[in-house]
Amino acid sequence: MILPASRPAQNGRNHRRRPVAIYQRGTNLRDLNNDRASGGPLLEPFTERLLLLSLAAINFTTIVDFIIIMPLGPQYMRVFSISPAQFGVIVSSYAISAGIFGIAAGFFLDRFDRKRALLTLYGGFTLGTLFCALAQTYYLLVAARALAGAFGGVTGALILAIVGDVIPEHRRGAAMGLVMSAFSIANICGVPLGLVLASSFNWHVPFFALAVLSVVILAILGRVMPSLRSHLAHLRQEPPTTRMLAILSGPAHQKAFLFMGLLTFTGFVVFPYLPKYLVANVGLTEKQLPWIYICGGCCTMFSMNWIGRWADRSGKRRVFSLISMAAVIPILLVTNLPVVPLVVALAVSTLLMICMSGRFVPAMALMTASIEARHRGGFMSINSSVQQLAAGFAD
Repeated sequence: MILPASRPAQNGRNHRRRPVAIYQRGTNLRDLNNDRASGGPLLEPFTERLLLLSLAAINFTTIVDFIIIMPLGPQYMRVFSISPAQFGVIVSSYAISAGIFGIAAGFFLDRFDRKRALLTLYGGFTLGTLFCALAQTYYLLVAARALAGAFGGVTGALILAIVGDVIPEHRRGAAMGLVMSAFSIANICGVPLGLVLASSFNWHVPFFALAVLSVVILAILGRVMPSLRSHLAHLRQEPPTTRMLAILSGPAHQKAFLFMGLLTFTGFVVFPYLPKYLVANVGLTEKQLPWIYICGGCCTMFSMNWIGRWADRSGKRRVFSLISMAAVIPILLVTNLPVVPLVVALAVSTLLMICMSGRFVPAMALMTASIEARHRGGFMSINSSVQQLAAGFAD
């Protein structure tokens, strides 16, 4: 932590250098003590903001890479002459690979500088995305998707570990809201733009564009991200197997895995089938479906940041409980919705997205506070695998 230092007297008065403004007004002594024990470096406001925006940009590219496959299904089935079941392999290859490599990464992820690990993983994801763009056959595309998933899934886990390392606990909700709002932006801009590129040219172009954007973000990340090595202090005391056993056997860790698995499962029970339900039962046309994601994405982009700040002020457990209870209302509405005008369908589906996505902001902040900094990377990697498997079971 940077403490105030004395400055020479100026104009006959003693002036003191102001500390770096990394604390919000009203921060108390307990928060400052928690920051000292947080296990990671405290950054200047500008550096911290740049880092969070860079992490959000990485999140954006990995999310777009994952979800853009689904609306491109008709093109894949036509171009490769494959069945819906074979297209399902393209989609699931990403998630399965992310789940397997997430567990493997748990053995060694905490053994490296966070910056070096993130640059390596994101570089691998960029190559995987480029290979997706270059794939000319069905089997090459499946292999490229598996490669992208292997690196992309672990990258997402490491991002959350970095947020837990550098952001004090009493401000972590707002930071999680900022990083996770990338999901909203992906729905608003990424997927619609990718569909336009695919329909105007071919399905290769969105992946080329995503690979180029990833290279730019990778270069920016290399400049703005500081070295993060505080978690390496106990490295020599714990072999990889011992470290993994400590992560898997800790009661708090096991509860956190179960918690995040159930949280992911409940979301994927509803969302993958929402478009089909709205078309078949509510009377929407396929051309109206993009409005569901645009409206939901616009609202959640603001709501997730607001929920993060609310969680920091009022308590993360309390906010999570309130939002989870509130989510029951839109779930019951959307799953029993009759034929209604588009405006009503937009209102209900947007409320559902706000509540369901809002649960993850305080949940992630709570989870990062339940683990030691030295285990955070491996824990988040395992947690990513748990979420991928939970999503697969829900589907």
